[in-house]
Amino acid sequence: MERMMLPSHRIDTSRQRRAEKNNVDGHAPSPSTGDVLLRDVAEDDLPVFFEHQRDPEANRLAAFPSRDRDAFMAHWAKVLADAGVTKKTILFDGRVAGSVVRFEQDGKLEVGYWIGREYWGKGVATEALSQFLIHVKERPLYGVVAKHNITSPPCGSWKNAASPSSARKTKNTL
Repeated sequence: MERMMLPSHRIDTSRQRRAEKNNVDGHAPSPSTGDVLLRDVAEDDLPVFFEHQRDPEANRLAAFPSRDRDAFMAHWAKVLADAGVTKKTILFDGRVAGSVVRFEQDGKLEVGYWIGREYWGKGVATEALSQFLIHVKERPLYGVVAKHNITSPPCGSWKNAASPSSARKTKNTL
């Protein structure tokens, strides 16, 4: 795994206005077709997240094994209970497409996301990360990338070997 720093975030004003309109801090309005929105994680999202992390191709790209249901639910119970973790559900066309989180590990702030494979290649990860980085003001932020996945297309998880291409598309300096 290789840690990559996102030291600054420059975003165009149209994207910032769209993120502000979508209210990434709370309950977002109902999305229209093609919209990527972020909202607080709800327990009802967890079964969808569980299925996403069971995808063998996502696990391979992320260099991160899937968890069994009990371990997965125990992990997310800790995440949901931790006020120090910023966690959002990613919606695409009104459906749960994945999650994005900001957490501290080894004294560094890290960003992680996981996108269901059916949403790969549609710009969902790029737009979700852009909106999330408007919401999360702390810098520097880090992402961990599997060395074999450095040039992969946008899919998987930033923390667990995500696509640096999504980070680049959000105009972050890596």
